[in-house]
Amino acid sequence: MSSKIRFTKTTLEKIEQLLIEAGYTIRYEKGNFQSGSCVLENKKMIIINRFFETEGRIVAFLDILQELMIVQEKLSDSMQGFYHSLKVEAEKEELV
Repeated sequence: MSSKIRFTKTTLEKIEQLLIEAGYTIRYEKGNFQSGSCVLENKKMIIINRFFETEGRIVAFLDILQELMIVQEKLSDSMQGFYHSLKVEAEKEELV
């Protein structure tokens, strides 16, 4: 059974919920950037280009997730499982 990530609005919402549970604030802004994450005044904030479509937003979040230190114990049980599946899929992609 493949757990391939689907680029749907539902997946995007689940990733956003995961990051919110992990203590991050998400903002969609316009500007001359592709995507990014930053910490502003001790606040965990992720900024994504507002003109990205759903797939672009998911790809940006997945790239950012690889760089973040997520404390899994802070996540709900369902989000822990989802986070684990994202990490497994990311590891598969690196092997290709």
